[in-house]
Amino acid sequence: MAGDPRLTLTFGKTRVKGLRRRIAAAAAAFLGLGLVACRRPTEVTVPIASWPGYEYFHLAHARQLDQAAGLSLTPLVYPDPQDIVKAFEQGRISLAQLTTVEVVDLCSRLPQRCPVVVLILDESRGGDKLAVRRSIGSIDGLRGQRVGVTPTTLGPYVLSRALASRGMTLADVRIVPMPLADMGRRLASGEIEAAAFFPPFSDAVLADGTAVEVFNSSRIPGEIFDVLVVDRAFYRANPATVAALLRLWQQAHDLARRDPSALALMAEREGVSPAVFRESERGLVYRSLQQQKPLLAPGGLLQRNLAAVQTVQKQLGMISGSAVLPAVSDTALRQALQ
Repeated sequence: MAGDPRLTLTFGKTRVKGLRRRIAAAAAAFLGLGLVACRRPTEVTVPIASWPGYEYFHLAHARQLDQAAGLSLTPLVYPDPQDIVKAFEQGRISLAQLTTVEVVDLCSRLPQRCPVVVLILDESRGGDKLAVRRSIGSIDGLRGQRVGVTPTTLGPYVLSRALASRGMTLADVRIVPMPLADMGRRLASGEIEAAAFFPPFSDAVLADGTAVEVFNSSRIPGEIFDVLVVDRAFYRANPATVAALLRLWQQAHDLARRDPSALALMAEREGVSPAVFRESERGLVYRSLQQQKPLLAPGGLLQRNLAAVQTVQKQLGMISGSAVLPAVSDTALRQALQ
């Protein structure tokens, strides 16, 4: 048998064919590795301020979801949310997580930097609050009193809606502009009698009983949103990157729902306990990418909301004359859902 030339020849062919297949497979693997090595992750800087709804891109980066999505996120932490607005105005960042009030205000002051809104991060239904010193006790007691607000945040809007619920206007109180980080301390010291703010800035002064909550955004559903905005030139040049960011945001939310340690990670970055972070999130509504299709569509809820916010800001004297409204685009969303 061993000397049968036919068997020897067949064996030889089998070895040659097998060797060729192994060489081909090795070559393909080598080329594949080369392509992966050449296809470097797209670097994207994402600014983050202390607000539960802004934490999910940080979570995506911390759990390396961005690398799997072909992105390399750089979370850039800003202690004061207003510094994010300034950075976007100055062109130092190409995207930002902002309130609708901040976006409308930015477009009215710097129409050349007016961004495109591509995603609803959350709707505030209880997260934004008006708190008063315990000695004041109610909205009615605020007439003529000092109220701390950060002018370009939702503070003036929330305060105006709270006062309106009792037949009052901003003219009935004394507005004291200040950073969010100072509000708890100045409430506790008696420098102001009330403050319009949100977690984590509101947590300590409400927890120790110095102040009591008298109004929150659950009283005005469908009015207060946080959104992801993108520089118009960046949006035109990087549609696939923006779509990937939206998918990444959804993946981070999916992870947080199934993995309790994800919530602990986000709470740690905010400097609060998981229980406090979870309580803060009870005042927020998150909508999936699929649920956002009608909201971001032309003429949809978000477009109408931005126009309504602009109307209120004009009534409050924060915007004068004609002003540009931010564009709302569902192009990246539709691409992300494909």
